[in-house]
Amino acid sequence: MVERLGRWCYAHRWRVLVLWIVALVAFIALSNVAGGEYKADFNLPGTESQEVFDLLEERFPQGAGDQAVLVFKATDGVADPLVRRDMEALFADIAELPRVLSVASPYETPEGAAPQISPDGRIGFAAVQYEVPATEMKAEEVERLRDLGEAAQRARLQIEFGGPVIEFAEFEPPGGAELVGVLAAMIILLLTFGSVLAMGLPIMTALFGIGIGIALVLLSANVLSVPNFTTQLVSMIGIGVGIDYALFIVTRYRQGLSEGKEPEEAVAKSMSTSGRAVLFAGSVVVISFLGILLLRFSFIEGIAVGGAAAVLVTMLASLTLLPAVLGFVGRNIDRFHIPRLRRAEGAGRRSFWYRWSRLVQRRPWTALLIGLLIMGTLTVPLFRMRLGFADAGNNPESYTSRQAYDLLSEGFGPGFNGALVLVAELHGPEDLSVLQDLAAAAGETEGVAAVSPPIPTPEGDAALIRLFPTTAPQDQATNDLVRRLRGEVVPAVTEGTGVDVKVGGQTAAIVDFSRLIADRLPLLIAVVIALSFLLLMVVFRSLVVPAKAALMNLISIGAAYGVLVAVFQWGWDAGLIGAGKAGPIEAWLPMMLFTILFGLSMDYEIFLLSRVREEYVRTGNNNEAVANGVAATGRVITAAALIMVAVFLSFVFGFPLRQIKMFGLGLAVAVLVDATIVRMVLVPSAMELLGNANWWLPRWLKRILPKVRVEGAPEEPEREPAAV
Repeated sequence: MVERLGRWCYAHRWRVLVLWIVALVAFIALSNVAGGEYKADFNLPGTESQEVFDLLEERFPQGAGDQAVLVFKATDGVADPLVRRDMEALFADIAELPRVLSVASPYETPEGAAPQISPDGRIGFAAVQYEVPATEMKAEEVERLRDLGEAAQRARLQIEFGGPVIEFAEFEPPGGAELVGVLAAMIILLLTFGSVLAMGLPIMTALFGIGIGIALVLLSANVLSVPNFTTQLVSMIGIGVGIDYALFIVTRYRQGLSEGKEPEEAVAKSMSTSGRAVLFAGSVVVISFLGILLLRFSFIEGIAVGGAAAVLVTMLASLTLLPAVLGFVGRNIDRFHIPRLRRAEGAGRRSFWYRWSRLVQRRPWTALLIGLLIMGTLTVPLFRMRLGFADAGNNPESYTSRQAYDLLSEGFGPGFNGALVLVAELHGPEDLSVLQDLAAAAGETEGVAAVSPPIPTPEGDAALIRLFPTTAPQDQATNDLVRRLRGEVVPAVTEGTGVDVKVGGQTAAIVDFSRLIADRLPLLIAVVIALSFLLLMVVFRSLVVPAKAALMNLISIGAAYGVLVAVFQWGWDAGLIGAGKAGPIEAWLPMMLFTILFGLSMDYEIFLLSRVREEYVRTGNNNEAVANGVAATGRVITAAALIMVAVFLSFVFGFPLRQIKMFGLGLAVAVLVDATIVRMVLVPSAMELLGNANWWLPRWLKRILPKVRVEGAPEEPEREPAAV
């Protein structure tokens, strides 16, 4: 089927090219006209923190939205008459802004409430309460708030803004990293092929794919929750995957030409081999992305669908647009070559990779143990991973949210950057007295800096308590405080009273989210591995190969997790990438990285094993098949991996935010070790030790499985593997 598709696209190349151009223009135009707006739905149904949010929204609508925190520092003290005059005028201006419900001035703090002026009198803060969550705020609304603050600043008076409203607005990713990634890919492709024309084909395919993919992301924002960094993620994956897929097909096409085939036959051969590998590899990546939907978190639905759509479109471009363009190129693919850089395909036994494979095969146990030792060392930090969410203290120092965080920490302690909220419904005056006892007990609890008195609704049917920890929102001690409040302090006071108190707030939501991840992630891992195992079993007609592939992919992912813990959680060399101070691993990261990395790692597995399988079908010699397979794919897999690593690292160094750096570094490390240590050391050594057992499949299973060949039609009759 894939070969026939390639021949058809080759023969009707003008029609195919026009269709793709029309599709690209149409989707981009449609997304500009009918594209939705970015939004993030962070609901966590069934959790205590979500119950707190729902109760606040129902009984305290004036407090259901998010806050911006205005923090100011006056050298002469915030009580100085001139400072107070200027700040109260600023508070009045802010109160007139759209969607602002109230401004809690530090000069009018109710008796018994948590302090809003530091003990030394030099730092104060005001809570700006909005009527909507931060995810619904528009950029221009946040900018107006910041403009008012900047206009009010003067000598000896520093004004900064923090809180969820500001932090979410600052998360808007800058552009430009994609261009750096594409430029790096162009250089690597030029070194790989030595030809400008051959270099341009993968770039063209990737750009068509991500152009339509991003348009689909914007259209999906009408019905799904799509965070504002989704297009950057789609670009990151789309560029890497699109270039990789086209790279493998173009390499096989050039090899066909070097063997004396006519261009049409070379296209047909490349599609029946590398094209099939692209089809199955892309299918695994799409399955992995869609597997994220099993976690049932609404805020990542758009990421899952957008990533799957981008990979699907780039895969289709590689299977249709690329063979059509090769029809225009013909034998001229190396015409515009760079002197001394031209690379020929099919070096065979003379290649470095053939000699490398033979070296590994001569000492398989040594190679296997060294590879496992390296990967195990990288994985060790994984077992100390702590999930959470980095707070504004990890933001770049130039961000106003970071400045506000530091001022609050200086004046009141880091816990004032993330208050906890205790909420309960009231059924009478006696319930309010229970909450008063709870506030007193909480104030005496270790790890609590300040507690507000119960604040009832005007109707008296609910009340809330604001509690400020002594530690930062991202600290483990704050997580422990949430668990202690829920498990010890609250039950000790409310037991037998009928008052049901819920603990919520930023850190409480982190605790709940981490628990949900721990509960649901095993299901995601099991489903993705099972589906990939079944697909590879059908493709390679083996039980050993898919089992080994799944194990090797898990090893790569474990190494990536370990490096992330060492760099971001322990702070090892974090300054080299501008990661800021140490903090927890983002709670959403393991699930996202697993699904994406499992699919990307399977790409290289399929490309390598499809060539090994092709050689095994032709020769029936496992050792020779492994050596030839590594020789044929070693250079191109290395080039493909370097392209992906370059693209991912461009996001690490091109984005100031810690979350994006963490995501990009995890992808880069996993792809690098997967394409080097795993594919070039562990896989050939393991396959050498297993011998013909690599291709073992029970006869009864062989009879019922559909015959799907990723390596194309065999040149000689397929041989049965030796009995095991």
